[in-house]
Amino acid sequence: MSDMTSPTDWKGGAMQSRIAKRYAAERRFRLFGLAAVLLSGLFLAFLLFTMVGNGLRGFTYTNVEVPVDFKAMPLTVDAARLSDPDADQVIANAGLADIVAFAADEALGDGGSAMISENAWKEVRSAIKDDPELLQGKTVFHLPTSSEVDIAAKEGAKGDLGAKVEALERDGKLSTGIHSPFFKNADATDPAVAGIWGALKGSVLTILIAFLIAFPTGVLAALYLEEYAPKNRWTDLIEVSINNLAAVPSIIFGLLALAVFINWFGICQASALVGGLTLALMTMPVIVIASRNAIKSVPPSIRDAALGVGASPVQVVFHHVLPLALPGILTGTIIGMARALGETAPLLLIGMRAFIGDVPSGICSPATVLPMQIFLWSDEVDRGFVEKTSAAIIVLLIVLLSMNALAIYLRNKFEKRW
Repeated sequence: MSDMTSPTDWKGGAMQSRIAKRYAAERRFRLFGLAAVLLSGLFLAFLLFTMVGNGLRGFTYTNVEVPVDFKAMPLTVDAARLSDPDADQVIANAGLADIVAFAADEALGDGGSAMISENAWKEVRSAIKDDPELLQGKTVFHLPTSSEVDIAAKEGAKGDLGAKVEALERDGKLSTGIHSPFFKNADATDPAVAGIWGALKGSVLTILIAFLIAFPTGVLAALYLEEYAPKNRWTDLIEVSINNLAAVPSIIFGLLALAVFINWFGICQASALVGGLTLALMTMPVIVIASRNAIKSVPPSIRDAALGVGASPVQVVFHHVLPLALPGILTGTIIGMARALGETAPLLLIGMRAFIGDVPSGICSPATVLPMQIFLWSDEVDRGFVEKTSAAIIVLLIVLLSMNALAIYLRNKFEKRW
């Protein structure tokens, strides 16, 4: 009789060896998965650390004290004209920029005018418009410095510039605080006055238009395809086309918008309106797919029960199926909108890459969006825009995280209701 161990003997050497190998393979798989998660976390932490480290300085700016004596250097402006619509041009023509530059040289020494921003005189202009009595005496203004002085004050510098900055800091003439123009201005060539409000407002208008067009159209299309459309080759062709459109590169939608909305219909170029229409085309297939999946997840027993108590097919859809599918629909829609918010390729082709120095006043005004603003600032030579780029990225990430949080909140809210 043979002494060989049966292959089904769990206590045998062969079986124990196979079990040990299986457990070892499982441990290796878990370690590989853990390593992948840690590597992804490290990349994310590095990205956030870099963006936050550079971006936090972009929310602040350095100002310098400059006394301006309008008695010694009178500004020949009629006080009655300061309330006119063209008051800005009147003050500019009166030579205010030269007066501020001379005052900076007097207060900061030789080359002092180069240490303040080229647009610092506009801060004085705004103060004069608010209080014309300033023209009757001497006032100390806190003016934005040049980008070189701002960087030197934040990071340190050597040579003559570093010595001047240290001397001003010792005298208490330099101060660093929240950079309010960053939150209320549009784009500019000077980092001291450049802001994100124009791009942020353009993004909000563009996404709002895209949502108002894509959401109802996508949901109604999904309802028709799932609840009413006959199952034949035509509906199969439509379903395949929608799935393919969701995978089309976004720049193709930009070409389509350029040909149809601008060249054919003549809609205002580089505006939030044409941008919203473009992003609506891009996100509509995503909304249709997400809505169809949410509608499919509603149990058939809900439909049968509603029909059994006398509800019409339309009442079944809008009173029972749609409310139950709404959490999934909203989640897919907001995620699609968040993806559209970060798009730049289709907007490049409809003219939203242009330099926009004013905050858009309406949906047909020239506008840009946050991702495009980030792209434009990243291409600037002035080092002052490096911090502005990182700060704008932080704002964009906050907006995207807020949209995702809203999707989670709405999903939980409607799920609890039902």
